[in-house]
Amino acid sequence: MPKPLPTRLLHVTIERAVQDVYRFVANPENMPKWASGLGKGIHQVDGKWFADTPEGKLEVRFAPANDFGVLDHEVILASGAGVVIPMRAVANGDGCELTFTLFRQPGMSDDKFNEDTAWVTRDLEALKALLEA
Repeated sequence: MPKPLPTRLLHVTIERAVQDVYRFVANPENMPKWASGLGKGIHQVDGKWFADTPEGKLEVRFAPANDFGVLDHEVILASGAGVVIPMRAVANGDGCELTFTLFRQPGMSDDKFNEDTAWVTRDLEALKALLEA
């Protein structure tokens, strides 16, 4: 059994109702507005979602719609390996806490993990600014 990967829990407090945050983030067409890692666009082909990324066209799979704030998605790399990205939207008064679990991938250097952490943090801050505007 593989060892657990190191993780970082990244989060942002958004001053919008949790339902609003969930609906926005759960819509794949909104991802290019805040998730810079998924490239310049995302489109659906035969019921599957594909993002145009610096690594090429990658499939992105999303958690089914739910009432629990689960916004998990998985990016399928060119190798066929999947990178799971757990996300949760949780009510905090009239606002929302959005949590993103970043897994350190096998063989990833400290510098690359720190770079990815900064990248995701910028994306979450962009999402916050967009939803609070």
